[in-house]
Amino acid sequence: MQTPTVRIGKDQHVWSYAADMDCVVSVDPGTVLEIETWDCFTGQVQSESDNLEKLDTSRVNSATGPIYVNGAEPGDSLSVTLIDIKPGPQGAGMVIPEWGQLIDQVKSPVTRIFKVENGIIHMNERVSWPVRPMFGVIGVAPAEGEYATFLADRHGGNMDDQLNGIGATIHLPVFQPGGKLAIGDMHASMGDGEISGTGVEIGGTAIIKVDLIKGKQGGWPITETADSWITHGTTADNIDQALKNACEEAAKLLVNEWGFTIEDAFIFLSVAGDLGIAQYCHPSPGSVIAKMRVPKTAATPSPFRI
Repeated sequence: MQTPTVRIGKDQHVWSYAADMDCVVSVDPGTVLEIETWDCFTGQVQSESDNLEKLDTSRVNSATGPIYVNGAEPGDSLSVTLIDIKPGPQGAGMVIPEWGQLIDQVKSPVTRIFKVENGIIHMNERVSWPVRPMFGVIGVAPAEGEYATFLADRHGGNMDDQLNGIGATIHLPVFQPGGKLAIGDMHASMGDGEISGTGVEIGGTAIIKVDLIKGKQGGWPITETADSWITHGTTADNIDQALKNACEEAAKLLVNEWGFTIEDAFIFLSVAGDLGIAQYCHPSPGSVIAKMRVPKTAATPSPFRI
């Protein structure tokens, strides 16, 4: 594993992505960093008696950073590889009043504490499974204005894609000089959709590497894994439009980067791609995020032709 040359503690964080936010460190492309993150509750949930109604909700979803990457300019992609993610020993999940697909069938608020030992998550004496750590929040400064870290848009933010885990590279469109990267909202595991509004919310540390792709970017962040690349689409509350945005992003890259006709892109995505939902815990005040997985083939080896 590559040795980090820069370390950023969890107390160096932001609660929003702003076009004019100040960075805590400047690094060159190729730099490996160790970052520490809070859980999404910023340490406020330590027992099952701690629930959302008792929390300071202004202290939710901090993101460690921001990190200025030298040479990053609007029109580029800031490529962030998640080399390793190490969750802490304890996390939490919740049922939140008025949130999620099953909220009309359950009592709320409810908190469950999860113990994490030797790579295994323990929900209780009977239910346990291996960790699948990932980051919910990863983003850069937007083109203009300010977005709470709770929200997702073209700059990234609260993408909540469970594929943003160890080994993944997230290509973030750069809108401001330096990109201004910030990462948080670690989960020991999280399911597609995150239907109650929480994964196993947990703090921890991660090793990341930052790189640049000059002059290329997607309309939203693009995740790349060993065998696939995944486009995204977001909306405030319209799942149909989010799904359409993710499909259009994938088709656009197939046509513009890899020479597909739009008809062949449409057919290829239908027969070989996987359309899915990253985040849909509605009803909730959060964003809706869809994703389209494109398999890597000789004709589709990456999102961009470099």
